[in-house]
Amino acid sequence: MDPQIFIRLSIDSLGLRIPGTTATTKSGIRIISSPCSCEIRLRGFPVQTKSVPFVSVSEAIHPTNAASSSFYLEESDLKALRTPNCFYAPQGGFLEIIVFAGRKGSHCGVGIKRQQIGTFRLEIGQEWCLGKAMVLCNGWVGIGKNNGKPDAELHLRVRLDPDPRFVFQFEDEIKLSPQVVQLRGSIKQPLFSCKFSRDRVSSIDGSEQDTGKRERKGWKVKIHDLSGSVVAATFITTPFVPSSGCDWVARSNPGAWLIARPDACRPESWHPWGKLEAWRDRSGTRDAVCCRFRLLSENLPEDGKDALVSEVLISTEKGGEFFIDTDRHLRAGPTPDISGGGFVMSCRVQGEGKSSKPMVQLAMKHITCVEDAAIFMALAAAVDLSIEACRPFRKKLRIRRGYTNSW
Repeated sequence: MDPQIFIRLSIDSLGLRIPGTTATTKSGIRIISSPCSCEIRLRGFPVQTKSVPFVSVSEAIHPTNAASSSFYLEESDLKALRTPNCFYAPQGGFLEIIVFAGRKGSHCGVGIKRQQIGTFRLEIGQEWCLGKAMVLCNGWVGIGKNNGKPDAELHLRVRLDPDPRFVFQFEDEIKLSPQVVQLRGSIKQPLFSCKFSRDRVSSIDGSEQDTGKRERKGWKVKIHDLSGSVVAATFITTPFVPSSGCDWVARSNPGAWLIARPDACRPESWHPWGKLEAWRDRSGTRDAVCCRFRLLSENLPEDGKDALVSEVLISTEKGGEFFIDTDRHLRAGPTPDISGGGFVMSCRVQGEGKSSKPMVQLAMKHITCVEDAAIFMALAAAVDLSIEACRPFRKKLRIRRGYTNSW
């Protein structure tokens, strides 16, 4: 398996200080009494907002390994950002950090405006494309001036690290038992096949013959390697059923999938690896499917409880991305090995009623063999099928003509 080039851009060790004082900028902005934050912008990516602690002049900042913010760039991103006039910038793209005092919102019906303290910009140079680990900036930088003199100073560390990934795609809907190919540029290399089955039979028009039972169960996906051997699987262990008083699967009673590896010592037996729970989230105007994944305790380096490694909302209309990434999840407690060090996995799926061909990315550092990739394909299949399993029970499941249940 050949990985694709990805670069991880991380910004951490944030701090703010005002030379010559501990509370007020020369332009009169009170810092110590106001919460400070920054917007971290990279053209073409969503803006990330982070808090910035105020630091006295005599106080030292200790570097931290935890990234305050991170972006993942592939080759096409780097090429676009290096192009002159990229996003209307004459010299190409740049990293921009804008620091504010105060926060957006209102108090007692009166609107509160943030006050901009200063801006830091870092141009995207040729070194970004070298694929090497390097520190682009580390220390204090001036971000504002008053009458030509330094005003506020921002402490930060900006670092580039290579983070290659394997990219896969299911070539058709999971229910049609498609091939899974690895993508490398324009090259598609078949690597797995998957076989979907379920206990009950579907009629030609796609409606379930036993919808009166109001449950969805017995769905199973097996992942096969090129030799035809089963290398991973996922199957429903807790049926998807409507909760009392509504017509959909609610948080109080989620459906669940077991993601498992075949047991080498016992044919037709499985070694549990992880558990995916899913339910419909209809909070306010939101309509989404929540997918919550736990790594089972027997797969952790130390004995203990199952570890929650991801909980993601996916829009039922537009679809979205399920991911395992410690830089994007704010969780308490120790981080298990599966998610140690940032990005682990992402899976893009479509919304309900749409043809979905999941796209999966895996961090190379977490994949030591083909079987490691296969278990994530099983997890991706469970995520995709959860969108269908969480549909309201008054709606018919969409099944394309030509689908068969047979193994």
